[in-house]
Amino acid sequence: MSGEKIIKLYHFPRAPHARKVYIFLHEKGIDIPREEIHLGTKENLQESFLKKNNRGVLPVLELDNGLFLDESPAICCYLEALYPERPLFGKTPVEKAIIDSWERHMEFDGYLAAQDAFRNTAERFANYAVAGVAEEFKAIPALAVRGLRRLDIFFSRLNQRLEESEYVGGDNFSMADITGVIAVDMAKRSKKTLPDNLASAQRWYTAMYERDSISSTYIEG
Repeated sequence: MSGEKIIKLYHFPRAPHARKVYIFLHEKGIDIPREEIHLGTKENLQESFLKKNNRGVLPVLELDNGLFLDESPAICCYLEALYPERPLFGKTPVEKAIIDSWERHMEFDGYLAAQDAFRNTAERFANYAVAGVAEEFKAIPALAVRGLRRLDIFFSRLNQRLEESEYVGGDNFSMADITGVIAVDMAKRSKKTLPDNLASAQRWYTAMYERDSISSTYIEG
């Protein structure tokens, strides 16, 4: 284990990226102190939090050396280095590369498309469609339409991948599956769900929700 000591995780339970870390911690059997930062009251945009992360987004991991780590994959990668057993980023160089590649597919092709669809249609984001900033950014309906179309492509490609592999990243559950579930669940916020005819994706999604780490961290809406 490295010399730094973990102070706490700043989080918000309804934030999808924070949920990634919850799932990761649960799968690893790691327990660390947490402090909730409420996005609904814009606590993340207050000066006290912006000193920790000037991007105003969650989650953030605080270390005792004064470092604050943001971005859920980076936080999980750091924790993986501290707690390598039951690896969720792969063991061999090839496994690590494949999992990293598919985790990015899940994020960029799936989650970001779902985020566009949701934040550009949800009434509460009508004037704040960009996360982590206090300035007004009006929702753009065309981005929501594009996001929904992109999700159709994402679902099809996810199913194609799962026709050839039990899990998104290969033979074992990994960070790619965590991000994949977050992407599919984000799409549900825009009433966009996995089509019933995508049998392999449906098989995988059902199996994901048989894991306590995933079912116990889900918050609807």
